Amino acid sequence: MRPMALRTSVAAAGLLAVLGLAACNNAPMHDTMGMTDTTPKPADTMPMTDTMPMKKTLFDRLGGKPAITAVVDDFVGNVAADTRINKFFAHTDIPHLKMELVDQICAGTGGPCTYTGKSMKDAHHGLGITDADFGALVEDLQKSLNKFKVADKDQGDLLAVLGPMKSDIVEKM
Repeated sequence: MRPMALRTSVAAAGLLAVLGLAACNNAPMHDTMGMTDTTPKPADTMPMTDTMPMKKTLFDRLGGKPAITAVVDDFVGNVAADTRINKFFAHTDIPHLKMELVDQICAGTGGPCTYTGKSMKDAHHGLGITDADFGALVEDLQKSLNKFKVADKDQGDLLAVLGPMKSDIVEKM
């Protein structure tokens, strides 16, 4: 089982969830007098039931920790091969870096992990990272996300979680 490749079925599950909510919204609602109210109700005003689908976190949509770990492993390989930025990682403890990246992505996407590493500002202080360096890193990540067939929306949502870190990482504009 490939960690992210099977996540393409998430789109189908999401469509089913939307169709299920639409069906619930158009289903008759009963009041305390036993009368039927056929007025459609917005999903956010309807009581949650055990049969209604729960909105999945980005962590879940990405495939959980095993899938995030697979993407991080591939991503770190891309960075190592990228002559534009691999110099920044020449003296890095790669297994520790991978663990921290997994925890950071896991926590940032709504998963059960806790990131305990340095702040981005402290971890990157004095490295002289430029906008171009940051852009190369993002390209390497997107290459891995595409390899594992992560949906465009999920990629965008992940980059929205990670993007704000740029101001703490880039020192040279």
